[in-house]
Amino acid sequence: MHEISNSHRRRRAVLRAVIEVAFIIFLFYSNLLMGEFTVANGHGKTLASGLYDIFTVTNFLIAATSGMIGYMIVEYLRRKF
Repeated sequence: MHEISNSHRRRRAVLRAVIEVAFIIFLFYSNLLMGEFTVANGHGKTLASGLYDIFTVTNFLIAATSGMIGYMIVEYLRRKF
């Protein structure tokens, strides 16, 4: 069996981190979009107006920060156990 080089291992780790953070961001935006269409907020809303409301710089910064924090917690738990 051949040994994986350090650069290849590092690329795989970065790719895994990007995928995990992107998934957390996806879940964040999914939750926001579902909230736009609840009974209290969703009367007469279209998908386009809901997307327009949730894709803001503030929401992206919150999602990216949450994604990084979530990734760090998962990595900590992965290494600990």
